[in-house]
Amino acid sequence: MAHRVTLIRGDGTGPELAEATRRVLEATGVAFDWDIQDAGVDVMEQLGTPLPDSVLESIRSTKVALKAPITTPVGTGFRSVNVAIRKELDLYACVRPCRSYPGVRSRFENIDLVVVRENTEDLYAGIEFERGTDEVAELRNWLLQKRPNALIKEPGGISIKPMSVPGSERIVRFAFEYARANKRKKVTAVHKANIMKFSDGLFLEVAREVAKEYPDIEFDDRIVDNMCMQLVQKPELYDVMVLPNL
Repeated sequence: MAHRVTLIRGDGTGPELAEATRRVLEATGVAFDWDIQDAGVDVMEQLGTPLPDSVLESIRSTKVALKAPITTPVGTGFRSVNVAIRKELDLYACVRPCRSYPGVRSRFENIDLVVVRENTEDLYAGIEFERGTDEVAELRNWLLQKRPNALIKEPGGISIKPMSVPGSERIVRFAFEYARANKRKKVTAVHKANIMKFSDGLFLEVAREVAKEYPDIEFDDRIVDNMCMQLVQKPELYDVMVLPNL
């Protein structure tokens, strides 16, 4: 019986990559029933939206989607289709394995890391206010009342960085459950809690509490600046990393 899968061909190089990937998957001998859907710049020009409802309906029906690259305009234009899909379907966990393969040249050997990234909160929630709007003026006045000594010049755009207890808890728990299911030994929470004490600080606090429920898995945390250096210098020390979106 064929596996029904949504295939989003994307735009730009997307259709070419989608076709090559489809051929590779079919060469395995697994039977697929592709539900081909289009999203992105070309669809925007035709339908006035880069993400038609039919795409989301197809994913909800098949439960599996293979998506090629989709253009996200820089600075102007429509918002990211990727972010919209994550929000609409509540795809809160982005799981990115990173491992060494024999024959593939790399600066390091024997690397086997997994990055678990929260997909729905933080600055990628896309809560923004445009320069010159009443909302920006009201937010600036509110900030000046709360922080009268803060250096707040006339603002341009304003973005809000939401971090919730439920959102933080479920992504950290996902990371620990992934680690346990895949016989991983360690989870590292990555954050910027030294500066953003009420947002990333909350994320770190929740991570520490959730970690207590998994005594069989080692837990530590790293400030993101340090984590980047650690990954360059000694990536072999890390296993599963869980972090907010940005």
